[in-house]
Amino acid sequence: MPSSNQFDDFTWEKMLNLFPVRNYDISEYFKILSPDFPDFLSKYLQLPAMQRLKGIGLLCGTDWTTLYKNRFYYSRYDHSLGVALIVWHFTHDKKQCLAGLFHDLSTPLFSHVADFRKGDALTQSATEEPNEAIIKNDSELCCLLSQDGLTPEQVCDYHIYPVADNEIPQLSADRLEYMFPSGMSLEGSWTLEEISRVYNDLAVLKNEEGIDELGFRSVECAELYTYRFCMTGHVLQLNENKLTLSLLAKVTSLAIDEGLLTEEDCMKLSEKEAMERFEKQGSEILQKYYRTFRTMTKVEHLQENPGEGYFAVNIKVKQRYINPLVHCADGIVRRARDASPECRRIIDDFLTYEDTPWGAVKLL
Repeated sequence: MPSSNQFDDFTWEKMLNLFPVRNYDISEYFKILSPDFPDFLSKYLQLPAMQRLKGIGLLCGTDWTTLYKNRFYYSRYDHSLGVALIVWHFTHDKKQCLAGLFHDLSTPLFSHVADFRKGDALTQSATEEPNEAIIKNDSELCCLLSQDGLTPEQVCDYHIYPVADNEIPQLSADRLEYMFPSGMSLEGSWTLEEISRVYNDLAVLKNEEGIDELGFRSVECAELYTYRFCMTGHVLQLNENKLTLSLLAKVTSLAIDEGLLTEEDCMKLSEKEAMERFEKQGSEILQKYYRTFRTMTKVEHLQENPGEGYFAVNIKVKQRYINPLVHCADGIVRRARDASPECRRIIDDFLTYEDTPWGAVKLL
């Protein structure tokens, strides 16, 4: 009997092999996000605080394990620039654009792996807390802001700008941006032509509270984007992803406990530099977890904890999905779930999907 939930059929192997290998030109992708590049951004991109983000991957350390087949590396620097370009395209407001650019300055080593270390797998927001202090304490950054007639207070919290950020399941520049390259890299689910089509269907609409929010002008594009977003979100809620981030969190915590890293290093080192330390140093148990992380190729889906000799997880994680606004043919703006039976089915199936209670990998 066929499954009543479409996501039951999409296993890890199927997801990672669903689309053909594609070559992506990220510079062309950025041109889609904003055909006119705002020249004032250039000087901010050279700041050491921004350059550091080139060594931090968007995909939370998954570029370093054979379990994943990431098509290309995409950094937090790339993501931050992408968010800034989207905000600029839809607002042409310098302060909102820069708030988008700076929103990830506090991202530590391996991105949201730090949230898993802190027991925040469900909301994955703990890494945002130092962002304001980083901006206000960066004298070079503050000097550039002054030259542009802006203050740190105007750019240190992108949450105050609803086009830049809002709450799930609404659509924002941040959410829009991270799911395009995530889908491209994780499973190759977007072509640049498709991105251009759905992106150019977007407009700033008014939501139920009369607040600005990105939304679609056609149900067709809303359906395609909702489907692709939730499919990539499915990859991020499978046991494979839960285990990978948890295992890397364990490696990182052990490295700190053993003095190979400090918490300050997590805000200074690149992922490559951290991996070099894990490769050469550490206790036998750290090396066992590290070897497993680097070379694992399969995660077992189990009903119970397999016990000794395995690394196993049983946790709930943040569900990344959207229910975007759609400007319907009758002139009324509705949520996609109310405007389209297809979107309703996709969203409901995504939210009710459950993986096995445990994901486990045998330690090497």
